[in-house]
Amino acid sequence: QVQLVESGGGLVQAGDSLRLSCATSGRTFSSYSMGWFRQAPGLEREFVAGISRTGGNTYYAASVKGRFTISRDNAKNTVYLQMNSLKPGDTAVYYCAAAPLYCAGIGCYSAGQYDYWGQGTQVTVSS
Repeated sequence: QVQLVESGGGLVQAGDSLRLSCATSGRTFSSYSMGWFRQAPGLEREFVAGISRTGGNTYYAASVKGRFTISRDNAKNTVYLQMNSLKPGDTAVYYCAAAPLYCAGIGCYSAGQYDYWGQGTQVTVSS
């Protein structure tokens, strides 16, 4: 059983930056590929960013590429999402998720590939 706890969300102005953190339990953090998803009211949950088990491969949704950066610190059992140049369209609840899969190369873009999810953290970007 894996537990994930997100933090770092908040209310910011367009153009500002935020860094989200996701702390995970257990000593097998490095066995999981990690991802960030987001969901706005009335919309489907969508993929944002993913990272392989060792952090050697990262990949992003086209809408955030160049603005967001995913990273992980396996010593701290934590994955991060650095969000720069935020836009009102980035407003959503952001979730981190863990997948017991090798997601390097083609990557893991589907929510169904992730077995464990955090509670979510709200990000609101005003214009």
